Amino acid sequence: MKEEKVFGLMFSRVYPLLVAKAEKKGRTREEVDELTCWLTGYTKEELEMFLEQELTYGDFFRNAPAPAKNRENITGVICGVRVEQIEDPLMREIRRLDKLVDELAKGKPMEKILRQ
Repeated sequence: MKEEKVFGLMFSRVYPLLVAKAEKKGRTREEVDELTCWLTGYTKEELEMFLEQELTYGDFFRNAPAPAKNRENITGVICGVRVEQIEDPLMREIRRLDKLVDELAKGKPMEKILRQ
């Protein structure tokens, strides 16, 4: 299977882009952190630590301690592709976070984004 380029990008380079996307639409970094922690099971402190380390984006998702049980409910289109139809499990997790941040940026309430 082909290794996607995004898997090797540094978490410390990608995550600020997600935050900036949300902030451009009036949302906050705290909300992006909440989404990320919910999806992966990491704590806010761990996110902060990862921003200071040499951690790849792929490893960030591969090592997620407690992926959200209902993350399978994250459906829809991101970058022209249906999230639920992405075959590579790691890419699917990455696109799920992209989808959550998109929903946040579009003004969706946090309870709906977190599928509560």
